[in-house]
Amino acid sequence: MLFSRALPAVATLGMVGLRPAQLSAEDLLPQLPVLGAPVPDGTALQTPFTALAREIVFLDNLLLWIIVPITIFVTGLLIWVIAFHNRKANPEPARFTHNTPLEVAWTVVPALILLFIALFTFPALRHQQVMPEAEVTIKVTGLQWYWDYEYVDHGVQFSQFMLERDELADYGYSDDLYLLATDTAMVVPVNRDIVLQVTAGDVIHAWTIPAFGVKQDGIPGRLAELWFNAEEEGIYFGQCSELCGINHAYMPITVKVVSDAEYVAWLERQGADLANAPDWITNVTQLAAAE
Repeated sequence: MLFSRALPAVATLGMVGLRPAQLSAEDLLPQLPVLGAPVPDGTALQTPFTALAREIVFLDNLLLWIIVPITIFVTGLLIWVIAFHNRKANPEPARFTHNTPLEVAWTVVPALILLFIALFTFPALRHQQVMPEAEVTIKVTGLQWYWDYEYVDHGVQFSQFMLERDELADYGYSDDLYLLATDTAMVVPVNRDIVLQVTAGDVIHAWTIPAFGVKQDGIPGRLAELWFNAEEEGIYFGQCSELCGINHAYMPITVKVVSDAEYVAWLERQGADLANAPDWITNVTQLAAAE
């Protein structure tokens, strides 16, 4: 089992004794590229690495193509009104109050635009909200100001804290990943349906990985769900996205996506209970034993 720190102050005191346990488990994972992280001066959405994220990027681009012409059109109308319908240019304003064709047009056209947007939005929303059959189930609990993880089918639990700047190199991270990298990572297999049960132990938090296109509020006393299927092995970062107190900005998330074999090996190094593991884990274990 990975080490768990109940409070930051306690963690500082116990770092020397606890850290080797973390290293022995996670350092045996292969070197992974950083795929999901913000970039300097970036203004676009992160590169998507799930089907959910690709749908979000498509919708974002679609709405941009729709809203830009509308904005230009409305701005043009405002300029036209200012230029040609002010008191100086038009001292005798018209007295009519209705224009039925125009009123029908400005009702029907926006309705059709919204219907067009809905044709793409509702399927994407359904894709996000309908949970698939989980191949890995993880319970995530947000706390001030760190994350607790429990692999509910295997008895593996650990906490996740942000690394200080002087700790990054010890854990294999570069300095530019300060405020993103954590002392432990949520490890998941590639191309598998991962279902997260998200909650909180004190105030509302939000578990978010932009490259996966997922964000879910964790609310005390409630259990919400999200899912994703990461398509490439690598390291992905996120942060708590719900204002949760004075250290809200220091509550990052690290996810490492690895192969099936590396994931199962990682579970075994945690002393995981694989007695009732799903068939795909059993198959991976048997294949590894045969080799």
